[in-house]
Amino acid sequence: MLILYHGATSVCSQKVRLGLAELGLAYEGHLLDLMTGDQFDPDYLKLNPNAVVPTLVDDGMVVIESSLILEYLDETYNAGGLMPADPDLKAKTKLWLLRCLAIHGAINSLSFATVNRAKQMAGKTPEQLETMLRKIPDPISREKRRDLLDNGVASIHVEAALREMRSAFADMKVTLERYDWVSGPGYGLADIALLAYIDRLDRLAMNGLWEDEFPEVSGWLERSKKRDSYRTAIASFLDPSAAENMYRTAVTFWPAISRTWSDIRNGPG
Repeated sequence: MLILYHGATSVCSQKVRLGLAELGLAYEGHLLDLMTGDQFDPDYLKLNPNAVVPTLVDDGMVVIESSLILEYLDETYNAGGLMPADPDLKAKTKLWLLRCLAIHGAINSLSFATVNRAKQMAGKTPEQLETMLRKIPDPISREKRRDLLDNGVASIHVEAALREMRSAFADMKVTLERYDWVSGPGYGLADIALLAYIDRLDRLAMNGLWEDEFPEVSGWLERSKKRDSYRTAIASFLDPSAAENMYRTAVTFWPAISRTWSDIRNGPG
């Protein structure tokens, strides 16, 4: 039996659940509450020293990093069927899996500069926030999170995140002008890997980042949401009331985000 340690709304957890759903694989799920710090539990840190989710355990073997988990599941249980056969599309898919590290960092920045920051600062004292920061094992990630908490949407990490996503949207557009899916003519690993990230931006009221200049992304997102795997892996784990509150909060940050986006779009570099 596959065992998955995951978070209900964690984008990387959603990625892996999407893959499991597309492959029709059953698993034993262990939900971690990331807001209360379950990921720092000593027993969990033995499985994943990075204190992040998801973590997959397959017959005692531990696999971490969501893109690697997706590829492992496809190769082990699906003979690589979600990887395009065409050499060019296969290379592009593998590149998307690598790029997910940077894309994840961008989504993390945009989440923690806006809604997550507002929630944490409203619910924790400065001392509790500092205790939480000290638990983050990687010093670079720790200082990034500190800067996002201190500066919000004015953080340099927000501009960097938007530049990363602009590059991603441009490259998605190139493929989606030709195919229905980022993986090519058939839905595949690139689509699974990217969906949770774009869906998060949509829930953060940031759909304005692509609707005008990259409308192909809108069509791809709508097609993706119609798949059974989306309902199973993402929608079913969302609390409608919490999602509505999140969106209402997120909308308040859009004017500042859109100004930075406009500067990037119209400026040099």
